[in-house]
Amino acid sequence: MSALVLHDYWRSGACYRVRIALGLKGLAYRQVGHDLRAGAQADPGYAAVNPQHLVPALEVGGQALTQSLAIIEWLDEAYPEPRLLPTDPHGRALVRAMAQIVCCDVHPLNNLRVLDALRGDFGADQAAIKAWTGRWIHEGLTALETQVARHGGHFCFGDEPTLADCCLVPQLYSARRFEVALGGYPALTAIAAHCESLDTFRRAHPDMQAGSP
Repeated sequence: MSALVLHDYWRSGACYRVRIALGLKGLAYRQVGHDLRAGAQADPGYAAVNPQHLVPALEVGGQALTQSLAIIEWLDEAYPEPRLLPTDPHGRALVRAMAQIVCCDVHPLNNLRVLDALRGDFGADQAAIKAWTGRWIHEGLTALETQVARHGGHFCFGDEPTLADCCLVPQLYSARRFEVALGGYPALTAIAAHCESLDTFRRAHPDMQAGSP
């Protein structure tokens, strides 16, 4: 298999997910950083890699893969062990649903370009931004807490890490950054604490990446 190149930003939750998955698979990769705060993702040269001008993108064999969930599922198909999706259809659907609560219903409403638009286009101040982020994070985590309480063990789904854990840990990192209270989510915070105690998750943490202050 060709060398892997991850187009990355140290604080991006979507990139954080992919770094966790790469670590769980034990895969070596080269990182190319794009400082979203400076608008580096808008560089015309990056359009050849990702026409959407977003991170992450994963280059392999002369092709670029985009969108974090698609990248992680590709990794699971290209490098099947350890599996990040259960082998049975019902289990896969449950894990995908957990992941999509984060990736479809929470994170897109709180990413940098949306928050910039709220400030620039609608004049939102910091208090309004905090209320906005808290609203959508709480709504998603409330649903996810119920799912994980039903199906979780040491991890979101049973006792092995899955795609759902790749998504949960970055989302709780983001929640803390936005000062969202997490006391109402005991199952999620316990699982995240367990994950964060593991070397694979620690190495993927934003504080461990080049560019982090």
